[in-house]
Formats: sequence, C-alpha cells, structure tokens
Amino acid sequence: MFDKLNIDPNISKILEKAMDEPVSPEEALRLMNTRGKEFQALILTADMLREKLVGDKITFIQNWNINFTDICTGTCGFCAFKKDENEEDSYFLEIDEIVARTKDAAKEGAIEVCIQGGLHQDVDAYFYEDIILKVKEAVPDVHVHAFSPMEIFYGASKADLSIGETLKMLKKAGLGSMPGTAAEILNDDIRNVICKGKLSTSQWIDVVETAHKTGIPTTCTMMYGHVEELEHRVEHLEILRDIQKRTGGFTEFVPLSFMHKNAPIFKQGVSRAGTTGAEDLKLYAVSRLMFGDLIKNIQVSWVKLGFKFAQICLMAGTNDLGGTLGEENISRSAGAAHGVYTPPKELERVIRDIGRIPAERNTLYTEINEL
Repeated sequence: MFDKLNIDPNISKILEKAMDEPVSPEEALRLMNTRGKEFQALILTADMLREKLVGDKITFIQNWNINFTDICTGTCGFCAFKKDENEEDSYFLEIDEIVARTKDAAKEGAIEVCIQGGLHQDVDAYFYEDIILKVKEAVPDVHVHAFSPMEIFYGASKADLSIGETLKMLKKAGLGSMPGTAAEILNDDIRNVICKGKLSTSQWIDVVETAHKTGIPTTCTMMYGHVEELEHRVEHLEILRDIQKRTGGFTEFVPLSFMHKNAPIFKQGVSRAGTTGAEDLKLYAVSRLMFGDLIKNIQVSWVKLGFKFAQICLMAGTNDLGGTLGEENISRSAGAAHGVYTPPKELERVIRDIGRIPAERNTLYTEINEL
C-alpha cells in the first residue's frame, strides 16, 4: 500500500493489515512511536479506515452543557474547576434553575442536555433522580445525557444504594445515556498520582458495564498528556475495546487532551505541559486502528483543540465534531481557550472546508441527517 513511500516494511505490514482487522496492543505501541513518513502513513491509513467504516459524513449534535455545581469534595490533581463551599465564587444551582436552563437550551435548538457537577456533600443518587424527573417533566423530548461514572459511584454510596439500584432508578426517571468521563487513564498507578481517592480502574469498569447491562449507553473517554506513558495509553484503549466486546454499550470514543495551564499537578511540577499536536494525531489515528468497527464514532474535542487543529484531527481517522455546547466550564477553568456556544452554521463551515459532509445527529447516533 505504501511501496513508493519507502517506509519501514514492518510498519507498512501493520498498516495494511489494519484496513481489515484491528491492530494488537503491541502493534499499536509501535504506531504510537512512528515519526516522519511512517507517521504520515499512519494518519493516512486511519483516515482511509474511517472512510471505509463510516463514510465522509462528520456529525455533530445541538446540545447544551449544564454544570450544576463547582463545589466538590474530590482531590483530582488535574482539576481547576473545583471550589470549596466557602469560596466566594463557588455555586450550586437549584433544580429549578437547571430546568430553566434546559428550557432555554431547547428553545435554542438543543436536543440534548449534558448535566454534570462536582461531588457536593449534599448530593446523592436521589438528588440526581430529582433533576432528571423535573427536567423530563418540563422538556419531555430532551435527551438527558448525565452523570459520570464517578458521580454515579459517589451518589450511590451517599444514598446507600448499589450501583445497579442507582442506575435502574435513574433510567426509570428518564436518564438516556451517560458521559464516560472520570476514566482519565485506566491504570491505578497513574490514577494514584493524578486523582488519588477517585474510583479505581475496576470500579470505573463496573459502573460502565452495569450501565450498559441496565440499558444505559455511555461514551468513553481518555484524558491524556499528564504523567502517563505511551504504554498506558495503549493499555487504556485495550480496556475500552474489551468492554465494548463484552457489552457493545459505547456510542463513541472522545480523547481529551490534558489542559495543563491551571491544573494543580502542573503547577506543582508533577505533570507535563499537555500534549503536542503529533501526539494528538497519533492517539486519534491509533484509536481508529485499534477499535475498527467496534467503536465506529471517534470525536474530536474542539473545546480542547480549537477549530483549526480540530480540522486536522478530522483528517486522522475521526468522524464527529461533538456539539454546539452552549456553555462549558470545566475545560475553560483548566485553561482551554474555547468552550462557548458555537452555532451549527459555523460547525458546517469548518466541516465543509475540509471537503467532508456535515450531518446533525442525536446522542446515540441512531439519527444522522445530512446538511
């Protein structure tokens, strides 16, 4: 396939095979280390596989983020969003305010609200249930995409419920899907450095797999570029792939580049200063070659990357541009320069500029309408 490029024949063999079957962890690690022509061949292969699996449409959703509180008992070293309750600028939205913001979002065209918040001492699973019930009562047609695995784990514990009981209760209330955040890097040695005290790798897997078995699909994520090595990124992808083989419950994969600027672990000299552009491209491309048709949708986070570089990543094996967003507080607190509402017409412009076809989707990718 790449005979005329004069690249390493072993890399060429891996890339040729990747068009027909997912690469192994060992092969993925070799690809993560590519440079020069081999790196370019990796990007091209991932993009060709993307075209083979999902075609030329780049999807996005009209959605709205609602972060209901920044007060949190967690101690994550990468988080610049968290506040203590006695801090002057901390906040906790009343449920009526969450409902009001949902109504406003729906008027602006949003079909999904993504609801998440800090681990407040007064929050439990019954509070989450109350949010969903009142949001769905006010705006029945909105899709509620809410509560990370960490929030579910915390809320269940506070309510003295099992994970299964909590998820069944929230699904009955109207929870449509969950963000697969709080994954960070699924390796406990890394987690002990960046988010000590957070749920463990096995606990994250348990929450996600229980959600899938309960009929609640989730996204899956990776937050990378801090203290982990390439081996940990590949290990993380393999864990996600194995979960998908067992449950089929992931709707998309969303790589999240570490925002270092305001993160405590960076200020303390513990972490690196985020990723390079080449690292981002390799992560997107390798994830496409590892997941194959198991997880067909790979999202570029324009909030993390900005639109100019997001366009480049859309040519490295990805097929989704996320959402119009409405408001985003967590990444912006960490130092991201983006995260304010972006109208569909602007997303369309970004997509058409690289010769691809814009299409609006719903949360679960079951409705995709070409624009």
